[in-house]
Amino acid sequence: MLMIDVVVIGGGVVGLSIARSFAVFGYETIIVDGEAAHGTWTSSRNSEVIHAGIYYPRGSLKASLCTRGRALLYRYCTDHDVPHRRTGKIIFAADAAQAIRLDEIKMAADAAGVDDLRRLSAREAADIEPELVCHEALLSPSTGIIDSHAYMNTLLGEAAAHGAIFAGRSTVTGLSRRSGGWGVHINGEREPAAVARSVVNAGGLAAHDIALSTEGLAAEHVPDIRYARGVYFTYSGRVPFRHLIYPVPVPGGLGTHLTLDMAGMARFGPDVEWIDAVDYTVDPARGTQFLAAARLIWAGIDANRLQPGYAGVRPKIGGPGSAVADFRIDGPERHGLPGLVNLFGIESPGLTASLAIAEVVAARLGLEAGPAGYPASVP
Repeated sequence: MLMIDVVVIGGGVVGLSIARSFAVFGYETIIVDGEAAHGTWTSSRNSEVIHAGIYYPRGSLKASLCTRGRALLYRYCTDHDVPHRRTGKIIFAADAAQAIRLDEIKMAADAAGVDDLRRLSAREAADIEPELVCHEALLSPSTGIIDSHAYMNTLLGEAAAHGAIFAGRSTVTGLSRRSGGWGVHINGEREPAAVARSVVNAGGLAAHDIALSTEGLAAEHVPDIRYARGVYFTYSGRVPFRHLIYPVPVPGGLGTHLTLDMAGMARFGPDVEWIDAVDYTVDPARGTQFLAAARLIWAGIDANRLQPGYAGVRPKIGGPGSAVADFRIDGPERHGLPGLVNLFGIESPGLTASLAIAEVVAARLGLEAGPAGYPASVP
């Protein structure tokens, strides 16, 4: 029976960050994923934004790991030539009532350690983005964008250079207790394909199912997961914006916003739709509501250039009307099972926080690992 140091379940951006972290510290590492290629789920169906850490409650994992992860990610991208850009972000209030939300956002951001937000009057916002009409706004200069595919390719390439193996088309259907670690069962096989001293369940949308198939893990340690689909519409032409443009947040998400990719092309989204199963369908009929939301950002938009784009699905702990849930990174100190970490509800800002999440996972397992060559804290 093959014995391995670490098996990371899930080849998305978080799983790759974790695997890369262990591999560069000399641990034998295998990444298993049910798809043929890495990063085909949530990691490739998002806004590709490097978040500043504005919206998350003080003391939450989302707040601390977003701010820590942002610093690590900008440094990693620079060191490894991953395409990225600090575009900055404008959060706008359409009227006086929404301006109160800007006060709340800034207070929460200050408490979470994001100290560079700047309040803008309508005139100041127009000086920066002439096509944006608003009552007031906030400017976040540390928000940016990244080529998420290039980032994931770099993480996997670095992990592979240190001996890590990516095993695609390998759906984990069970984890069993074995002498010295965990038996990892693939594609329904009764016997494990390998025994790992440590297993990290970074399965994203499938993390809940993997946890339910883990021998000895009590049901109380597996939270209920809901799926929130977010649809994007793309714009086929140049837009007159240099910053990312966000409305004030809405329940379940950050509102339909405008983001840019590295080529300068724009997309609007995502919206929020609660669904019972993973489904990436984009209904062209949703174009009417997307156009209405886009016109709040850009009154002069050409409706004929707004086209159905793509959809992503976010794994959420809790459903409509529930409080915004934090990341769950459950190690032995929580569930009592040595050598196992489960990650639940890793949605936004998971990409931004990915390198910082890898550090926490290592700590939960009691292993020495983290972004190689990076200090314990980054200014």
